[in-house]
Amino acid sequence: MLTLSETTTTLKVVLTTDQKGAIAETAMVHEATKLGIPVYKPVMEGSRCDFILDVGGRLIRVQCKWTRRRGEVIAVPCYSNRRARHGLVRRRYTPDEIDAFVAYCPELDRCYFLPIDDFRRHTQILLRLAPPRNNQKLGINWARDYEFEARLGRSRGAVAQLGERRHGMAEVRGSIPLGSIDSAA
Repeated sequence: MLTLSETTTTLKVVLTTDQKGAIAETAMVHEATKLGIPVYKPVMEGSRCDFILDVGGRLIRVQCKWTRRRGEVIAVPCYSNRRARHGLVRRRYTPDEIDAFVAYCPELDRCYFLPIDDFRRHTQILLRLAPPRNNQKLGINWARDYEFEARLGRSRGAVAQLGERRHGMAEVRGSIPLGSIDSAA
């Protein structure tokens, strides 16, 4: 007699590029909706942006990307591919077309918000999940700094609102000094 575990096999589902894109878009809409951010979809297909986010009255054109975790790094492509008569054509996104990338990593079930101005000349954005083995400190894009909620969340209060340093690294900034908050209140 066969038991269920003996008859069950693991099936590996291979997703198409369109299916991966749909999953990434759905994940981004879900994250934005949880944060109370209105999401608009262009009526016509073929635009370089997938959605428009209304963040505090500012409209942000976003391109959604499905990403994969490779060890301790998430690699986000900053280009599109299309088939042409002479083969595959790769085209980078520009600030004239989009304002940001939103990357979805299925292994972590997380979305990342990546302003294009931070990555203008990149063909790929690397987000680190853990420190590199060579102890490099400069030039690292930490995944936690680009998490969707960390960049766009409004419900965290004044202390956890993100600001920008001149060199582009995210830092926590509040409207009042941390020491002035009464912990007994």
